[in-house]
Amino acid sequence: MADVPKREVENVEFVFEVMGSPNEGIDAVDLGDALRALNLNPTLALIEKMGGTKKRNEKKIKLDEFLPIYSQVKKEKEQGCYEDFIECLKLYDKEENGQMLLAELQHALLSLGECLDDEQVENLFADCMDPEDDEGMIPYSQFIQRLMSDPVVFD
Repeated sequence: MADVPKREVENVEFVFEVMGSPNEGIDAVDLGDALRALNLNPTLALIEKMGGTKKRNEKKIKLDEFLPIYSQVKKEKEQGCYEDFIECLKLYDKEENGQMLLAELQHALLSLGECLDDEQVENLFADCMDPEDDEGMIPYSQFIQRLMSDPVVFD
């Protein structure tokens, strides 16, 4: 079963129980969500490369097929970590006080990298962010902490 420790295999089995079935597998459209539920952060391109699909019911991924995918994605270096995200957002911190304009964060999420749509950004903000202050500022480190600790699933 790939080079996945027993405890991680148990976590994968749990994700399969929640998202699909250990016998039938998960829908390939849910591959990215399953990997994210296991604390990985694959890019959309990597998900597609690993067999993820854009339409539901095109393909199923069984547990024995998923474990090598999980193992390979876990080894990927391009996932980013808390410190990487903080360094990026510091570029928008003009007063160097740990805050940035909510509008700038929204613009970045909508237009840079793997862009999100308006509804995804609204859901993300609702789940991971305190309200902005009177000047439109938010503490970005708290946002990143919540984002990385609470997976947000987009349908």
